Formats: sequence, C-alpha cells, structure tokens
Amino acid sequence: MKCLHRMSLVALAALSIVGTASAAESVAEGGALATVELRSAAGQSNETSLDGVVEAVRQTRLSTQVAGAIVALQVKAGDRVKAGQELLRIDASAAQQGVAASASQVEAAQAQLKVAASELARQKQLHQKQYISQAALERSQAQWEAAQAQVNALQAQTRVAQAQSGFFLLKAPYAGVVSEVAVTLGDMALPGRPLLTLHDPSALRVTAAVPQALLGSLSSKLDQVRYEINGLAGSAARLQPASVELLPTIDAASHTAQIRLALPPAGAVGGAGATAVVGPASTAVMPGLFARVWLPAGASAKTGPQRLFLPTSAILRRAELTGAYVIDAQGKPRLRQVRLGRVSGDQVEVLTGLRPGDKVAADPQAAAAVAR
Repeated sequence: MKCLHRMSLVALAALSIVGTASAAESVAEGGALATVELRSAAGQSNETSLDGVVEAVRQTRLSTQVAGAIVALQVKAGDRVKAGQELLRIDASAAQQGVAASASQVEAAQAQLKVAASELARQKQLHQKQYISQAALERSQAQWEAAQAQVNALQAQTRVAQAQSGFFLLKAPYAGVVSEVAVTLGDMALPGRPLLTLHDPSALRVTAAVPQALLGSLSSKLDQVRYEINGLAGSAARLQPASVELLPTIDAASHTAQIRLALPPAGAVGGAGATAVVGPASTAVMPGLFARVWLPAGASAKTGPQRLFLPTSAILRRAELTGAYVIDAQGKPRLRQVRLGRVSGDQVEVLTGLRPGDKVAADPQAAAAVAR
C-alpha cells in the first residue's frame, strides 16, 4: 500500500511538471507574455459611493402602559394589518374588577347624595318656618355639596379605570406590516417593553452618512444623486430617488451629515438622465436592506486617489493569497499580493498592491510557469 501511494505521488508530480513545462513552452513559442495595463477610473467618473441602508419613514415599536400576561397574540412577523386592527391582548381581569369596584362605589355615593338632597330639602322647609337656625341649614347644605363632590370624584375614578382597561388591548396605529414580534403567548408585558414593531411599507427611504469633505459641492447637485439596491429582480443598477434631502446637521462624533433618498412608489419611472429607473417600493424592498448611494462627479476631491481596475482573469487566487503577476524592468513576471474591491462586470477594482503604469500578465497561469 505504501508503494502504491508513493507511485501515485510520483505520478502527480510528473503531471505537474509536464503541465508547467507545457505552459512555459507555449509562452516561449508565442513570445513574450501578454500583458494588460491598469485602467484608471480618473477622467471617466469621479463618482463616490457610500454605504446606505433602507429604512421606513414611519416605523413604530409598540409597547403597553400596563403590566400583565399576554393571553392572545393575533399577528406574526410579516403580516399586513389595518389601522385599528387588534394585535395582541393582555390579561385584563384585574382591571375589569377594578372598573366594577369603581362603578359600585359610584352607586353608593349616588345613594348618599340622594339622602343628603332629601335632608337639605327638609332643612330648607324647616328654616322657612323658622324651626331651625341658619347654621343648621348651612351644615345640611355642606353635607349635600360634599356628597356631590364624592360622586364626581368616584365617577372620574371610574372613567380612569375604564380608560386603563383599554391599555390591555394593543391595536395598530396605522396600516402597515409587522416587522418583528418580540414576545410569545404567555409572556409578561411590562410598561415600556417593546412588544411589536410595525412599519409602513408605502414610504421607504435610503439613508447614508456623507463625510464632511464632500458636503461643500454636494448641496448643489442633489438632483444627480443615485442609489443602488443589489439583488432586486427587474431593478436597474442605478436608480433615481423621488427626492433627496441633506440634513443641515453634522454628527459631532463621526463628522458626517445624513442624506435621505426617498424611494419612488412602485412602477414609477425616473426623469431625464436616469438609467432605466424603476421604482422599487414593492414587497421585495423592506427596511434593513443594504444599499449603495452614488454621489455625482465633483462631489469628491480632485486630489483623491485614482481608482484602478484589472480584468478578473488577470487575478491569481491561491488559498488565502490573492495576487497578480507584474512584469518587472527585466521583463520577468513577479507575483505581487493585491487587495481587491468592488467588481464591475469583468473588471475588479484594485485597492492596494499595484500602481498606475504597472504591466500585469493577462494569463497568471502562464506567468507562473515562466516565473518558476
């Protein structure tokens, strides 16, 4: 078995040598290695891209003002609800008993009020006949007023108890989509604890943070701002927002200003200058999606670094190594490690490792054979 294993390794090594030799021979027959030059994006477009996120203009975290166990849960994440629709119910048995107790106290106070009113009427008749003094009449009048005030107070207390009993029923404040349900049936609801998250899918926007260095020339070119949401079926690469708002406040920690791009309604088509703009406000777009905001040319500094691109076929990938073969002054290929960025078609952006003017071997496999 060991002999067979050694024979297999020798055969694989021989095949590797033959493959390398054939690549080297093909390069030798064809002459020098084919090379490609780094393509710079400078002079074509100075657009700057920013990372953004889709968010709902109106999004609400619903909670309750009272404590109690959840006894009914009517919705789940992803459900569409109407305004005023019941979402969940909290055990309100104690609150209902409180309402009943307050109502009984009101009835008792009203009975006392009737007795005080009858007594006051008799005292007035006796006072007219001068059978009682003025002080006695005034005491009877005060007792009636106290009974009336007690009835008013208990009635107000009953209305408060009835209003609080409505807190045990959570309803949708507007028509929307349930984004998240943070509780399950039987959980304890506490005042201020988020129970449900609801958003309005008819009004969405893309937000991004704009660095301070780009704010000077951006304010006059807001109509040229575009956005991109990858992975949407039928959407164009660059989309035109319905409106753009640059907030006039700067975050002191990050030194950035927030830009908001309102998404057009479903089926809307952008104006002049847009590239096949289709409004993405549909079921495919939801808060939390990653988006990319493109600022127009001129919004970035002219002295900024050039963006360099290479064909993806010129990139060599070996395990964790990503590199390209650069032709040196003697015409020999030298492997250089690179760090890549965004891929655009068959071109990939080179962030580090190469300089403008470098000649890169178009076929990394042939260059590897020559470099051995």
